[in-house]
Amino acid sequence: MSLRLRLIILAVVCILAVGGALGYFLHARSQDAAAQTSAPNVTQTDDVAGILASDHVVFRSTALGQTYGRLAVVSLSDPAGPRAVLAPSCERVYATRSDGVCITATRGIVSDYQLVQLNARLNPTTRSSLDGLPSRARLSPDGSLIATTTFVVGHSYASSSFSTETVIRTAAGRSLGNIESWHTTVDGAPLTATDKNFWGVTFVDDNTFYATAASGGKTWLVKGDIADKTMTSIHQTAECPSVSPDRTRVAFKVRYGAPTAGTWHLAVLDLQTGSLTMLSEKHSVDDQVEWLDNSRVLYSLPRTGTQATTTDVWVVPADGSGTPQVFIPQASSPAVVRI
Repeated sequence: MSLRLRLIILAVVCILAVGGALGYFLHARSQDAAAQTSAPNVTQTDDVAGILASDHVVFRSTALGQTYGRLAVVSLSDPAGPRAVLAPSCERVYATRSDGVCITATRGIVSDYQLVQLNARLNPTTRSSLDGLPSRARLSPDGSLIATTTFVVGHSYASSSFSTETVIRTAAGRSLGNIESWHTTVDGAPLTATDKNFWGVTFVDDNTFYATAASGGKTWLVKGDIADKTMTSIHQTAECPSVSPDRTRVAFKVRYGAPTAGTWHLAVLDLQTGSLTMLSEKHSVDDQVEWLDNSRVLYSLPRTGTQATTTDVWVVPADGSGTPQVFIPQASSPAVVRI
């Protein structure tokens, strides 16, 4: 084969590859645009008590304007319907039937980050300081424990030099410490590396949780025991886990591509069989998902173009089937509360 023919073949391959990538990009962009166009405009209501009296979703509003970033709640039976917007501005929210949390950020020359605890009516009760940029927040099912993750160095999990602080504390305010100091076993050996990081706690009950452990460019799903202050790896390659309501599966994001590319695919691990199911969402999801029920998960995705500051909450089946759909427009950080 002549050099000229080889160069021609190489050029054709490159053109086809670029064309395929461009086609995929345009297809994904058109899907985004269609979803944004079909997403209904949000409306508001003052009936907070009425919404809280039945199953509902607590979330962070991303509607542009005066409600951007504020705590909000909507009926689970009508997630795209009228929402009640409350006073606190939050970076991340979570709630149970009895309690809630709102992570706040006051940015300036010296930024101030706080954990604001909420009662069942979503009214602020107590405040405590946090070190670093807020990233994740979770409550145990009974509301007795709170977990927060903040970036103390860096501001993204896509960075190769970030450092996190993940703290579990009681609702009464007693800190159980940074879980980085707890004894962790990975693949049968103690994890003692200086670059270890932990984030994304999800509680099973008031003693057991799952979280992400990371070191040397690798991540693991770890199972934690609060009484013993220990964690043990159960699966490699997992970030930001979320345990299902029936406690049989854990959903998380799986990184693909280059380590610094910041691209993640959603997956669900069956804790009994060890089988892993990749979900049908094709966009990169940098979020800690929330289970809508035992068969569907919720997560946030940013819009594109001029609407990039707005996110929507999406829903997709947890068995790998189906097509993702917008569940709550102009929203992020959902927490499903069943009465």
